Amino acid sequence: MVRTNAEPTAGEAGPAAEAVFRPVRAGNAFEETVERLLSAIRLGVVPHGDRFPAERELAARLGVSRITLREAIRALAEAGYVESRRGRTGGTFVTYVRPRPSRAEARRVLEGMAVDLDDLFAFRRALEIGTAALLAERGLTAAQDRLLAERLAAVDGAEVADYRRLDTVFHLTLAELAGSPSLAAALTDVRMRFNDLLDAMPMLVKNLEHSSAQHRAIVAAVRAGDPDAARRAVGEHLEGSEALMRGFLS
Repeated sequence: MVRTNAEPTAGEAGPAAEAVFRPVRAGNAFEETVERLLSAIRLGVVPHGDRFPAERELAARLGVSRITLREAIRALAEAGYVESRRGRTGGTFVTYVRPRPSRAEARRVLEGMAVDLDDLFAFRRALEIGTAALLAERGLTAAQDRLLAERLAAVDGAEVADYRRLDTVFHLTLAELAGSPSLAAALTDVRMRFNDLLDAMPMLVKNLEHSSAQHRAIVAAVRAGDPDAARRAVGEHLEGSEALMRGFLS
């Protein structure tokens, strides 16, 4: 059930942050650093009003120089995504505000994505269903089980306004716990494209309650070590999301 008090887990999103703040390639350091920071903002791993990790820590996690990181932050500040503040409580803070949901905005986002929606649905299905099945096969350590329970509780008790961010963190946590950095990176990229589209659509409380029940089914299948049940649970979850998107865009 979606409630009125969410757990603020963003800048401390653990595995979800690891999936976003992964090392960049040296040949495109500036461009990929900008992309990583944008991913963190648009996926809600670092939401509006929150602060990015300290410059030294973030540069080390991304595998770039502090000069490159500063250039990327400056570019995002000029584009209106972040602002840098000085002083003991200073740092780089997210100022980006998502556009107001509307059918026109959703169609504009879809056109700007320049991809076939059916192809994107198929790619997401392969990634998310495969992730859950792999995690069910491998099993969870006690620490991983506790973390997944925390992520589930956070999204289950989220405010409507905060639901999508915590939903993203939950799904990225599944991918990271599966133990494949390549899988986590691919899912991060596809979730960012979907979130741009979803952010342009209104939130339906009844649908979010249904979605939370499906999250619980996914976690139960993973904990039971049942890959087939995990595949079914994720498949049903994605079918609902796809149906809503198709209906809103038609």
